[in-house]
Amino acid sequence: MNRLRRTAGVGLGALTALIELPYLVLAAPLLVIPAARQRVFRGARGLAEIERARLKRFFDASNGDDYDGRRALQYLLPRSLTGLLALGVWVCVGAGVAAGAFYFVQLVTGRAPGGAGDGKLLDWLPVVALGAIGVFLCGQGLIGVAALDRRLARRFFGPSSQELLRRRVSELATTRSEVVEAVNEERRRIERDLHDGVQQRLVALGVLLGRARRADDPQRSAELVRQAHEESQEALRELREVSWRVYPIALDESGLEAALESLAERATIPVDLRYAIDEPSPELATVVYFVASESVTNAAKHANANKVTIDVRRQENRLEAEITDDGCGGAQVGESGGLSGLARRVAAMDGDFSVQSPENGPTTVRVTLPCE
Repeated sequence: MNRLRRTAGVGLGALTALIELPYLVLAAPLLVIPAARQRVFRGARGLAEIERARLKRFFDASNGDDYDGRRALQYLLPRSLTGLLALGVWVCVGAGVAAGAFYFVQLVTGRAPGGAGDGKLLDWLPVVALGAIGVFLCGQGLIGVAALDRRLARRFFGPSSQELLRRRVSELATTRSEVVEAVNEERRRIERDLHDGVQQRLVALGVLLGRARRADDPQRSAELVRQAHEESQEALRELREVSWRVYPIALDESGLEAALESLAERATIPVDLRYAIDEPSPELATVVYFVASESVTNAAKHANANKVTIDVRRQENRLEAEITDDGCGGAQVGESGGLSGLARRVAAMDGDFSVQSPENGPTTVRVTLPCE
């Protein structure tokens, strides 16, 4: 589908060149007239905006809009020549299709190439070879024109330093608000864990101890104390789990690999850990750990997975973490929830976060973070 869309974009670019080139020819003499110069620039910017819309629609190429009419006029000259090149490629494609249809009719009727006498198989081999070469060259021509179109747009419409600064400020403002929201969401989750888990255990512990104090039968009192002791152990276990979800001390004491190994040991399903990097910075390690922890928890609770694989590796100056489970799939990043909080954490580090989770699985959570 993308190839068809880009091919259509190249074809449309060939048609717009038939408008742009005459405009350049007619507008060039008007540039010597000061009163007409601004109108020429406005017309050039209008045509350039059409090209920007085409590139965005068919090539997914977004370019800056902070350019003037003079810059647009400079862009239209090489752009129109590129469009004519595309038109030439399409003419070759059309000629090839017509020739292919002509030779196909001769082939099915048993005639030789060109129609002179009866055809043999060996007579058609050069034609087939030339046809294959022609298809290859036309395909490469379309690909080359599309690449040249995008490169010209980046060259003339590429964002200026002011535009880059404005985008960066906007991005930082967005990620800051997302980080604040992620922190608040994390606090709410911790409050729920303490209220629904540890607090209920402590209430039950207090009830058991109260009943033990009021019991007249020593045997009954001893049984209640035993139950209270078990309840205290469960409360301690849940408190440790909450503290690990808040921040695992192993990250500071032993590093990311040890923290992930501990995560794999505590998981309720088998976890296969593949770790092939040096120790990253504490900030990156924290993000990777919480992404892995939340993914393992989701796989066990919601996906009914039987196995999870955590793969942490480095590609040049990027740290990549991939968590895959064999569960039922269907996970999505919404406006709220654990996955949305992870996406905000990753965005705060200028990283990329993606989730691929088709129905019936598998689910793959992928994180890419910049590192030195």
